[in-house]
Amino acid sequence: MDFIGSLGLQQREGVPSCPQEGLPCPSNSSELVQECLQQFKVTGAQLRQIQISLLDSMEQALKGQASPASAVRMLPTYVGSTPHGTEQGDFVVLELGATGASLRVLWVTLMGIEGHKMEPRSQEFVIPQEVMLGPGQQLFDFAARCLSEFLDALPVGNQGLQLGFSFSFPCHQTGLDKSTLISWTKGFRCSGVEGQDVVQLLRDAIQRQGTYSIDVVAVVNDTVGTMMGCEPGVGPCEVGLVVDTGTNACYMEEARHVAVLDEDRGRVCISVEWGSFSDDGALGPVLTIFDRTLDHESLNLGAQRFEKMIGGLYLGELVRLVLAHLAQCGVLFGGYTSPALLRQGGILLEHVAEIEDPSAGAARVHAILQDLGLNPSASDAEFVQHVCAAVCTRAAQLCAAALAAVLSRLQHSREQQTLQIAVATGGRVFERHPRFLSILQETVMLLAPECDVSFIPSVDGGGQGVAMVTAVAARLAAHRCLLEETLAPFRLTREQLAAVQAQMREAMAKGLQGEASSLRMLPTYVRDTPDGSERGDFLALDLGGTNFRVLLVHVATGGVQITSQIYSIPECVAQGSGQQLFDHIVDCIVDFQEKQGLSGQSLPLGFTFSFPCTQLGLDQGILLNWTKGFNASDCEGQDVVCLLREAIRRRQAVELNVVAIVNDTVGTMMSCGYEDPHCEVGLIVGTGTNACYMEELRNVASVAGDSGHMCINMEWGAFGDDGSLSMLSTRFDASVDQASINPGKQRFEKMISGMYLGEIVRHTLLHLTSLGVLFRGQQTQRLQTRDIFKTKFLSEIESDSLALRQVRAILEDLGLSLTSDDALMVLEVCQAVSQRAAQLCGAGVAAVVEKIRENRGLEELTVSVGVDGTLYKLHPHFSSLVAATVRELAPRCVVTFLQSEDGSGKGAALVTAVACRLAQMPCV
Repeated sequence: MDFIGSLGLQQREGVPSCPQEGLPCPSNSSELVQECLQQFKVTGAQLRQIQISLLDSMEQALKGQASPASAVRMLPTYVGSTPHGTEQGDFVVLELGATGASLRVLWVTLMGIEGHKMEPRSQEFVIPQEVMLGPGQQLFDFAARCLSEFLDALPVGNQGLQLGFSFSFPCHQTGLDKSTLISWTKGFRCSGVEGQDVVQLLRDAIQRQGTYSIDVVAVVNDTVGTMMGCEPGVGPCEVGLVVDTGTNACYMEEARHVAVLDEDRGRVCISVEWGSFSDDGALGPVLTIFDRTLDHESLNLGAQRFEKMIGGLYLGELVRLVLAHLAQCGVLFGGYTSPALLRQGGILLEHVAEIEDPSAGAARVHAILQDLGLNPSASDAEFVQHVCAAVCTRAAQLCAAALAAVLSRLQHSREQQTLQIAVATGGRVFERHPRFLSILQETVMLLAPECDVSFIPSVDGGGQGVAMVTAVAARLAAHRCLLEETLAPFRLTREQLAAVQAQMREAMAKGLQGEASSLRMLPTYVRDTPDGSERGDFLALDLGGTNFRVLLVHVATGGVQITSQIYSIPECVAQGSGQQLFDHIVDCIVDFQEKQGLSGQSLPLGFTFSFPCTQLGLDQGILLNWTKGFNASDCEGQDVVCLLREAIRRRQAVELNVVAIVNDTVGTMMSCGYEDPHCEVGLIVGTGTNACYMEELRNVASVAGDSGHMCINMEWGAFGDDGSLSMLSTRFDASVDQASINPGKQRFEKMISGMYLGEIVRHTLLHLTSLGVLFRGQQTQRLQTRDIFKTKFLSEIESDSLALRQVRAILEDLGLSLTSDDALMVLEVCQAVSQRAAQLCGAGVAAVVEKIRENRGLEELTVSVGVDGTLYKLHPHFSSLVAATVRELAPRCVVTFLQSEDGSGKGAALVTAVACRLAQMPCV
């Protein structure tokens, strides 16, 4: 085989040719050696161009826009999780293609965090050349026979075995156990395999062998195995780098960036397949004539161009081509060429690595060359060392440029100023070449200075990593079952939601008739919604939480103008005496009047009081019980308007005309009703939850009269206090209820509102941690702290605009040390809890609108619902889930949801304004 003739070096003027080849051969041997070595030198600018070009090819491939010229495939491996040290069990690994013409079988025992390390048992089988180049079935039958032979020596018995299949060739994976071979590399060329699922081919061969019960759980690239087999350090290892027969890298990419995946959460391991990178613009300037010759004589002409400059299968061949050229030019070995020097594959990686080994010494180099049939002089041995160093240095630098592209990608996608990352390294080049890693490290530092990289050798050449992939898959499957089992009670069926709707309809009817019911159905004495003719200035008070507001509301032809101020209610006041609470309220009103220049004026006042009350008139409200953390004494059973008027009298010199007491839900309905005459339902979903609606007066047993309407305050937070919701209550609801200040009360509210959802999530997370599903089973003191998990975290975590890293940041701020898997599971818990809340709320709204429709004998009802509350407004999906549930349960109602702007205060003023209009009183 005439390799030297194909080099095609150009004749240089004044340089005599080698007599037998017609190649330029300077009389100065050192000059020709330097000329050859110079071809392998790569500048910093060239390396940066390769880094930039490869990164661009990676990003295009991730978007599904890969250029055929660059051929970087970016293949999803469907490995979505790295190990966290708790994996346990026995696993079988079959490695094919990781080490060239051999196959390896391993038995790996994983012991979890506490267990001592068990060394894998393994056996290597040489693959005959005729099997590497023969029919595909022959290769897989050979693999199945090797597998059986290995297991025959172990006490396996009849147990079922889980197998991880390391298949180190470019494949298109569509699942963890589904992988189609794209093309053979590394000297393999079996027929009938390309385009086939290699897992199925292996399963078929195992079945034909018929000896053992083996489940092929995962097919894994050797690079992924290298990453997954990395001993856990301070953090997870999320990059794998292999330089063996061939070369490749993998890394954990954000799933949302991978166009071929229909997934926007979590991470997935991507096999870069950078060996096929072949951008002429970037690689052209660094390709030597020796690279072109090697490619021309290879089994895959024009393919795997980058790999052929780096991979261990080719480094020895590049060295051989250079040495043969120099020998035939008479520069080396006295012009003698041995059969080994002229034979393809005559010089191997092992020869190159040993020649470069500083500890080898000149005598050892001399002996290696003699074994190749050569008789080197001292200067020959030195020249050969220089050639080996040049070829391998270039390989390490090119590999570093490619790795720098991956690191740049990670830093960009994770938006980190400094990327701290562990890279697992594997393959014979790393293991046997004395300087490859150090050159790689130095070059990476130059090309990616913003990345703090730790290089960690893989365990057992990646074999344990394949077992780890299999073990992680088994762990995730088991954890998925436990997670689904835990969340199943939160996932309500249509039948369950329809049952809630029916139960609420029944409770509404009973409550309206004064019968025993968990719904009080309290008349509010609001008999009409605004018609747009209301005019004047009104004061409004809004008490319903830890903040109290005073408002001046100006209702005019052009709309409503509001001036307001927020005052805090200290906890000692909210839970002190009633006199203290109402004196504080009047102090706030007086302060507001002074600031607005209203001192001495007696404007009509509406009082939004967002606690359960029985109203005996528009300005009479008997407090039934405190909620939302209030517990002021001597108030329950009292008329809160009287308590307010008494505080006004105690203050003296203050005149306030209290016209109406209004629930915040009614205020919300009235506020939206001013904009939309179809608004006849009010809904609050914030700290607490409640609803009101316009009922036919004839259906309200406690109020005289048969014509007209009456707004009913449902106080639906107490729905289910009679046990009717017990079938839907989970163990976590029970824990939250028992720890509340009113156990057994407000059961519907405790499944829906913002005061409780964070606690439900926290209790669920504690349970999953106790099962080992979350946080490696390690309980944290922070998570055991009551109310540490705020409901606002649900809104933030479920936001579509947040990447998983931001979700992790939210949770890490709570002192939770978690993996990406943990973050995904926390997200699922939040989604399950908030979805149930929204669906229950929707079932309640469906009951209300259906009652209005039936009251009026309509085939179809068009109605609007005014809504207020931070949970409804701030949660990214709550409102759409409520609307979807209403559409499903009340298909004959066309329901529009209107978000109230300042409903509680504006609504109270509008109730007062409507009352003035109905009474035909001059109120200005």
